[in-house]
Amino acid sequence: MTTSIARLKIMLDDVEPTVMRRIEVPFDIRLDRLHLVLQAAFGWTNSHLYEFRIKNIGFGMPDPGWGDGPLDARKATLLSAIEDTGAKSFKYLYDFGDGWEHSIKIERIAPAIPGLDSLSLIDATGACPPEDIGGPGGYREFIEALADPDHERHEELIEWWGGNQFDTDVIDKPAIELALLALAKKWTRNLRSKT
Repeated sequence: MTTSIARLKIMLDDVEPTVMRRIEVPFDIRLDRLHLVLQAAFGWTNSHLYEFRIKNIGFGMPDPGWGDGPLDARKATLLSAIEDTGAKSFKYLYDFGDGWEHSIKIERIAPAIPGLDSLSLIDATGACPPEDIGGPGGYREFIEALADPDHERHEELIEWWGGNQFDTDVIDKPAIELALLALAKKWTRNLRSKT
């Protein structure tokens, strides 16, 4: 049973307008699960590699063919990584090709309240960029091209996006909350089936 909840503020770096999520997670969440929570909170599709950088230590999916790769995120918790490093903030890298970097700050740690969901969306600002857009630079060009019919890539990116407008302010908070609830239920069910 979770005894503490960590409130995290996550900012997507180098992106305008601001894309931010504030969530609460069990402080003892495994880092591979925190990755899935961040995917749900931002609307990423979990299609690429990731790594947490806490101080100078990387946590992700180790590759046996890569000697100095990250430590196994399945074997570390947020609590243990923070206790070991003393960090109050850290980085989350997603999609090494596009280079999405997120700054995560631990805003507070509080006792868990029985009966409340262990995963919660507290606040959200800004729509998450589309996957495979080319990182922050590609995202800037995407927004500019969609907004300007005279932009040289306007038609190409309208077709790639599916012809719809992209609103940088629209966030589907109910979808995020449902995705977080589904993760919490799955992990609770898995925990119960092991006992």
